Amino acid sequence: LDAVVGRCRGRNLHFTTAVEPAIAAADMVFLSVNTPTKTKGVGAGQASDLRWIEASARQVAACAQGHTIVVEKSTLPVRTAETVKAILSAAQGDVPGGREPKSFAVLSNPEFLAEGTAIPDLEAPDRVLIGGEDPAAIEALAAVYGQWVPQERILRTNLWSSELSKLTANAFLAQRISSINSIAALCEATGADVKEVAHAIGTDSRIGSKFLKAGPGFGGSCFQKDILNLVYLCGHYGLQEVAAYWQSVVELNGWQQHRIARLVVQKLFGTVTGKRIAVLGFAFKADTNDTREAPAIRICQDLLEEGAQLAIYDPKVAAAQIAADLGSAGEEGIWQTVGSPQDAVAGADAVLVLTEWQQFSQLNWKQLAPLMRRPAWLFDARSIADLSAAKAAGLQVWRVGMG
Repeated sequence: LDAVVGRCRGRNLHFTTAVEPAIAAADMVFLSVNTPTKTKGVGAGQASDLRWIEASARQVAACAQGHTIVVEKSTLPVRTAETVKAILSAAQGDVPGGREPKSFAVLSNPEFLAEGTAIPDLEAPDRVLIGGEDPAAIEALAAVYGQWVPQERILRTNLWSSELSKLTANAFLAQRISSINSIAALCEATGADVKEVAHAIGTDSRIGSKFLKAGPGFGGSCFQKDILNLVYLCGHYGLQEVAAYWQSVVELNGWQQHRIARLVVQKLFGTVTGKRIAVLGFAFKADTNDTREAPAIRICQDLLEEGAQLAIYDPKVAAAQIAADLGSAGEEGIWQTVGSPQDAVAGADAVLVLTEWQQFSQLNWKQLAPLMRRPAWLFDARSIADLSAAKAAGLQVWRVGMG
């Protein structure tokens, strides 16, 4: 990101806090504000809080001059454009001073970027999706992307299809994670190996191999929020069975995290009270410091409630963030952050890998194992650790989905 800003700043990239004149001068305005889940009122816990979308639309309506294309970039529930159009339409018409009357076109252009790879995803997207009712506005936005995106990758739909496609994409990705995690549990019970099962089904061109890696479940700011929004929408339109289907994806995700915590307790002779557990990784995935809805939060909370003493190491997540996430979880257990995997495992009864940081695949278990209390366990919830080396060093091992 720094490199991109460095190349473009002062040429075709400018930053300003003067919003009103920027809107007035713009031919196209992107609405890219936050749409968190409502915490109170109707739909609390599921529906999106659209107050900032409405506020942004009102600001554009007040400040725009002439014809303005308004682009929804935020992840929104389907039919949100009706609200945006209603606000903008109320401001259309003649303006004093003989200036060009205000008019607006509304487009939906959801982003499909992933944390940690946002710039590559933007530079070489699988697709760009543009939904709208005004052909000229659609082609104007397509021309912007056409500077670097092949035309065959620029998809054009109606407004509602575009708005719904973003929620659906995230729901399908999360669904695959919950699906493979459900099979991982069955593999552990039957002696099958989920890595082999995932490879076997992933070679089927109808299924593909992406998002078929078992683990502690999905996290991040999008998946759970968007699925719950989808659940709310389905319920709103009377589709209760559909709502229940998507709700089950979220429920199985939470079940997987509770299951991993219970398994740790079980393997450590039925109790972790007073036992030190090294937790490697706290971010919801590698290459980011984002802990929003991270699987590590729920797993650590469960272990703290059982009285465990956690030594947490993550190369990117700050101690203050971990403190904010864990809060007062666990009246019996205690936790601390440490500066290295070595510090985490010293005196530990078990190691629990919860984020797939590359460095965790290169740990020297021959050096780490002697630092631990015996018998010691390695619980690999990300299928990234060198289990053979850990076994050779005298550790007992568990990997998600390995029967």
